Amino acid sequence: MEFKESSDRLIKFIGDATCSFTTVKTAEAMLKENGFTELKLGGGWKLKKGGSYYINVYDSSLMAFTVGKKYNGGMIRIVTAHTDSPSFSVKPHPEMRTGMGNIGKLNVEGYGGAILNTWLDRPLSIAMRVSVKSDNVFEPEVRIVDFRRPIVTIPNLAIHMNRDVNKGVELNKQVDMLPIFCQPGKDKEDFFMDYLASELNVKKEDILDYEGYVYNTEGGQYVGMNDEFILCPRLDNATSVVACLVGIIKSSSVKGKGTNAKSADSMNANSMNVNGINAIMVFDNEEIGSMTKQGANSSILTFILEKLYRTLSEGDENAQDVRKGYIDKVLNGMMISLDVAHATHPNHPEKNDPTNAIVMNAGPVIKRSAAQRYATDAKAVGIVEQICRKADIPYQKFSNRSDMVGGSTLGPISDIQLPMLTVDIGAPILAMHSAMETMGAKDQAYMEELVKGFFSF
Repeated sequence: MEFKESSDRLIKFIGDATCSFTTVKTAEAMLKENGFTELKLGGGWKLKKGGSYYINVYDSSLMAFTVGKKYNGGMIRIVTAHTDSPSFSVKPHPEMRTGMGNIGKLNVEGYGGAILNTWLDRPLSIAMRVSVKSDNVFEPEVRIVDFRRPIVTIPNLAIHMNRDVNKGVELNKQVDMLPIFCQPGKDKEDFFMDYLASELNVKKEDILDYEGYVYNTEGGQYVGMNDEFILCPRLDNATSVVACLVGIIKSSSVKGKGTNAKSADSMNANSMNVNGINAIMVFDNEEIGSMTKQGANSSILTFILEKLYRTLSEGDENAQDVRKGYIDKVLNGMMISLDVAHATHPNHPEKNDPTNAIVMNAGPVIKRSAAQRYATDAKAVGIVEQICRKADIPYQKFSNRSDMVGGSTLGPISDIQLPMLTVDIGAPILAMHSAMETMGAKDQAYMEELVKGFFSF
């Protein structure tokens, strides 16, 4: 496996994927480069056997799929991930001034469950989706903006003014987590909106609305005596998004650029999913519960899959009951839900289950939960284990301590909308939801090979 190639690609991707909107833009560019054709979510589709396609879903989610060269209504295989990470959202009318010091701050609110103190004293920027005035009231101009340089920071309070800081201090999101932006002039009331209008080259009054997210501008880097680890922002969940993209590109009929991919023609045709559909779906809003039109707890994936199946069934004399055929394919399909997992912390091993330690650089983690906070079951695990063994991919199994309630992820949520065999898997990381997270430098390659194997065997 090309460990360095995979980890370098991940670090580069994260540098461009700064929020859900820029993650989708970066993913689109990667798919286009590798021969995938764009389809419009609400438009007419023309699909062909052996084709590779992608769909931008409301700017912050994305689906890509390949149609088998000998497609005959065979198995649907899906891998899901999420595009969002814990952050801070810029509120409307965000400009705030301090009574002293002439500092312009931005009013923000938390997005997801960030470890707050890790965001202090970092070089931060903002990425946004902005709606701009247009002639058609139902089609405002939408722009994706990333300032791409540190324009804000959230300063700590000096220890001299907070003597108990090292004993543990609770941070107030409305007081302690407001980023400083500038030193505005006395007459500058709308200093942020003025800056945004200048960046967009539009009149301030033509900006209708925006969704802006603060992000850490620090680049990923290797750490450790032998570069064993990667320290990087947004590993949750860019590791999974990149694994989805590389996996479907490598398993498609198009030779992947920059992925060290083998084309389908160069692989054993009998082992390819040549009769069915391979798909990836990267949802938005997992960090806040997924209950949005672009989230996993919506009908969006089921709608797209049914539209896909109906389009492929057009003109097929044997497709007497398309709806029944689609339902059968869903019920006989399989989904892998990818989201990062907790590695055993070297300073707090007691926080993990006593018989299921999770090690970085030891492969993907299969997650189990008796409370079904993960969708995994024994049959799904059996399939994944056999794929890993055939592809020489190491793997591990995770379970929470019995006296600790763990988080949940996409698997159980997606299963509500799309009831098919599902398994929750992820790359092991430390400091999940920190502004900088740590993973093993080998694990990205293992994740990519797992997705490729799932689509190829």
